Amino acid sequence: MRVVADPSEFQSLMLAAKPRRIGFVPTMGFLHEGHAALMRAAAADCDVVAVSIFVNPKQFGPKEDLSRYPRDIKGDTLLCEASGVDVLFIPTPETMYPEGFETTVAVRDTSQGFDGASRPGHFDGVSTVVLKLFMLAQAEAAFFGEKDFQQLAVIRAMVRDLALPLDIIGVPTVREPDGLALSSRNVYLSPVERRDALVLKRALDMMRAAADSGERSAAALLAIARGVIAEVTSARLDYVELADALTLRKSEVVSSPTQALLAVFIGKTRLIDNARIL
Repeated sequence: MRVVADPSEFQSLMLAAKPRRIGFVPTMGFLHEGHAALMRAAAADCDVVAVSIFVNPKQFGPKEDLSRYPRDIKGDTLLCEASGVDVLFIPTPETMYPEGFETTVAVRDTSQGFDGASRPGHFDGVSTVVLKLFMLAQAEAAFFGEKDFQQLAVIRAMVRDLALPLDIIGVPTVREPDGLALSSRNVYLSPVERRDALVLKRALDMMRAAADSGERSAAALLAIARGVIAEVTSARLDYVELADALTLRKSEVVSSPTQALLAVFIGKTRLIDNARIL
């Protein structure tokens, strides 16, 4: 596995890899089995696999946890090697955003609501860095986890609107045996909070069960989720919404493929999850 830090060197390596099919997995590091699933999917689909590790300052708000975001480059490197990665790109903020950098990419409508409402400017930071990474990686396919459902929708909209020549491939959420979605932020949870965090999956499951039983009112389904979350004292609801699974337009009546999305603070740790309920 080749490890590089310089953006120009990374781009040159990727251009030299053509015409082989390149698969790209952008990450913020502190990798876990969810990231490994993305790498394995890329390795199964592509001839060359590239991964980036970059904790992107542009997607963190002024009161968010940029400095606390967990990092483990040694462990990340070992996991990449074990998962079939050919090139690992680890740039710095100074090389990604050199002096004079002034461009922002905004995906206007898909970035609204949900995490976009709770974290103003977050998706502008995501789309800006991802577009730059795409230009450096020169990949034919990029792999993203479905746990960050709105992020996946934002990236797909950007690729569609800018006619970028690559496939965006969503990979299903990887969960712990008890149902908790894998997340780098899970490391912040105390043992009690780790148990309480299962309320996210429980709320999604209760909404799906009600929809399976015939409930079609979004208001009724959301009330079920709010009630489940309210039962856990360490949990503070940020949002829970139902949206069309393709357009992310909020639903009042569940009548087409529908995604439930929620964000909950467990103690001081903000976790997100989602599930198809119809």
